[in-house]
Amino acid sequence: MWLKKPSATTAEYEDLCREIETKLQFPIEFEGLYKWIVFLNSRTDPSIPVLNRYYGVFQDGKLKLRGIDLRKHDTPGIVKRCQTDMLTLFAQANNAEEFMALVPEVLNIAKSYVTLIRNGSVPLRELTIEKRLSKTPNEYRNIISQAIAARHLAEEGMKIHAGQTIDYVLTRHESRIAQNRAIPTELIKEDSHFDSKRYADLILSSAANLLLPFKYTQDEIAELIH
Repeated sequence: MWLKKPSATTAEYEDLCREIETKLQFPIEFEGLYKWIVFLNSRTDPSIPVLNRYYGVFQDGKLKLRGIDLRKHDTPGIVKRCQTDMLTLFAQANNAEEFMALVPEVLNIAKSYVTLIRNGSVPLRELTIEKRLSKTPNEYRNIISQAIAARHLAEEGMKIHAGQTIDYVLTRHESRIAQNRAIPTELIKEDSHFDSKRYADLILSSAANLLLPFKYTQDEIAELIH
């Protein structure tokens, strides 16, 4: 539950918690006072913000994050590092006006990470994606990255089963399934080519996830940092 009252103090919110507990016999705690908070867009209807996807900063400067790339176990390290840097910069803002003034600098952070990827300056460990398989490799009907990576392992004689976690990197290859090419980390070779475009798109998507409430789409961000 989020409440907003101009000039309200921590003591007032704590008093309200005690009153709610007394009247409703419902345990409740005051988590903290925010400098600002951004509620992110619904995945089903981008025009509507939702309450379980957000990021904000408490008065003490501590970040509070829910439902963003940084909180997902299957987000590559390079994307987590980029989004961490963007949020750390935003955390310097004390209000909405200061927040919006930092947007150009945040876009520059995204640009710097896209440049690192395009230059091939990102170590393998930061490109790795970890996914849990929901099916055996042959049960996947859609050609998705984790299914392709799992099939590579199966072809090497490894036993792959539903519920297993695999690590892979996105690669590019001149084939009919180039858009979903992936190789498990166990089979990476010196001549393997990582798909810089797909990793750059992940960076752009992570920036758009933070900025979409302010009408910055992934395509628009790509144009701005080109």
